[in-house]
Amino acid sequence: MEENFVKNPRLDNSSWSDVLVQALPYFRHWVGKTVVVKYGGNAMLNENLKSAVMKDLVLLNTIGVKVVLVHGGGPEINHMLERVGKESKFINGLRYTDFETMEIVQMVLTGKLNKDICKIIEQEGGNAVGLSGVDSGLLRAKKLEKDGVDLGFVGEVEEVHPEIIESLLNEGFIPVVSSVAMGLQGDSNSYNINADTAAAKIAIALNAEKFVQLTNVAGVLRDVNEPGSLIPRIHIEDVQKFIDDGIISGGMIPKIECCMLARRGGVPRTHIIDGRVPHSLLIEMFSDRGIGTMIY
Repeated sequence: MEENFVKNPRLDNSSWSDVLVQALPYFRHWVGKTVVVKYGGNAMLNENLKSAVMKDLVLLNTIGVKVVLVHGGGPEINHMLERVGKESKFINGLRYTDFETMEIVQMVLTGKLNKDICKIIEQEGGNAVGLSGVDSGLLRAKKLEKDGVDLGFVGEVEEVHPEIIESLLNEGFIPVVSSVAMGLQGDSNSYNINADTAAAKIAIALNAEKFVQLTNVAGVLRDVNEPGSLIPRIHIEDVQKFIDDGIISGGMIPKIECCMLARRGGVPRTHIIDGRVPHSLLIEMFSDRGIGTMIY
């Protein structure tokens, strides 16, 4: 099958029928189910990959899958801060967000970037509605302090009120959620929140069937220098051993932790897949091949 793709990108009728027959059971399974996708990395920066992701979302929506897209936008925030002459400050890998930076975060995430994503979905034939965690009190956060360090207006999601998303899904829309939250009751501030964690908690609140993180890597590799060493499935109880052995390390640890958070919250399927591969979401959902790493 793979040789056929390489030698002849225009598949013959027999090959096309094989693809469709293989996908049919998956179509049946996913109709009416909710899938939460955390969108970022190269898939967000590369125009061709961006278009491929939006096409995937529109296809899922068209066949009756209830799909929610959650996004951050660190590189875009950095770019805007540079344009206004404000230095990005990080403490232990987390962005320090003062009041002025928070205003820029909201402008970039809930304004430009969120609406740009919605526009592309609309251009691909879908119906998207842009939201932030502030809209309808979707996400409420408390101020986050890491190891006693003040990070400014950085928050940790404490409450998810998904009614607005549920209403949009039931009307056939694709909700696109930016990672900004409002404070808890009595706190009038807005907070910059981690998009991976927000997506996992939204997946739990929606009783989603699948939580997917699109990343810049193939998944968890046994040897980071060997692309063929992908580990397709990791049991949740084995994660700590992989961390102790150094197989899961660096930026992969928080992504795995978000998968574990979603899984322990009742989401049956949690995945880290390669957003650099065009249509990786469709490959994962509608083929026997799968892609990336599943935490089960």
